[in-house]
Amino acid sequence: MALILWILVLLAAVWAAHWGAEHLAEPLKKLRKKWGLTGAAGGALVAIATTMPEIGINITSAVRGVVDIGLGAMLGANIVALPLTITVAYAAFRTDSRTQHMEESDGQGRGRVLRVEREAVTVQALPYLGILLLVALVTLPAPWRGLQPVDGWIMLAAYVAYLTQAVVRGREEGERVDWTKREAWFAAAGVLVLALGAYFTVLATENIVSGLGISQLVGGLFITGTMSALPEAFATWSVMRSGQSTAATTTIIGDQATTMTLAFLPLALVTVQLQNLRLYSVSLAALILLAIAYGTLIRWGSPEPGFTRWKVFVLCVLFVGYVVVVFLWVLPAH
Repeated sequence: MALILWILVLLAAVWAAHWGAEHLAEPLKKLRKKWGLTGAAGGALVAIATTMPEIGINITSAVRGVVDIGLGAMLGANIVALPLTITVAYAAFRTDSRTQHMEESDGQGRGRVLRVEREAVTVQALPYLGILLLVALVTLPAPWRGLQPVDGWIMLAAYVAYLTQAVVRGREEGERVDWTKREAWFAAAGVLVLALGAYFTVLATENIVSGLGISQLVGGLFITGTMSALPEAFATWSVMRSGQSTAATTTIIGDQATTMTLAFLPLALVTVQLQNLRLYSVSLAALILLAIAYGTLIRWGSPEPGFTRWKVFVLCVLFVGYVVVVFLWVLPAH
């Protein structure tokens, strides 16, 4: 009974954290329009708010001394979010009559193309891949394995570089936007709800992994990480239904790039030793492989840049392959 209660607390806490983040994102969405940022570039800006749940979870994990939960949740949310988000976006695209104007045959009878701006690869996917390779460089080699404060500052600098290139390379003519008091109050309330949600997410995960007898890293990867990705999937459905195909399929990359930079800082400041190097390495490799597949599939395999049914299937197969490797090879060896 206690375990079920903590699972319910986890679900409520995750949704609360994302509710708060969503209301923090509204001002940034308007700022994106004011600055004239494209869908791909704007995703990098809005991601500051949408990754706040992960950042909040890592801050709480660092303060409570359960850093493996934060590390696992950060990696797990990113691994599951990419194939899940693209799958949801494609499903929304295929089932909404209002998106039929965006459909384009791939020329080989393998389904219609959910078109994405070509610049999504250069503005989002390639910089994100660079961030992942940098994470591997600063955390895996034996002389400096794990997370130290200097790693956090390096990743913070990487985030600044990533955001700068996205904003500079993705500018269009700006729009006039208006701000309301209601939005300001909701943004302020979002900060409080987000903080509470992050705290109870970590607390619930602590009790769940204790009740199940599993490690905090595994709990973060497959329980907290998965739960954290679900609200993003629901948000993707709504964005796709509004006809914003590029925003629906690229914002997740902005989220992940921000998570793998800013969310690293709280953990690095308290120093993290890698207790399960094999699990961490395989998870990071999965992120790199998914990032490569994402950028490659957008640009190649169809006459228009974007996703077809078979491309979505490839991303899902990669995720399933990761899960199989973890449960059949990584965990039994630990």
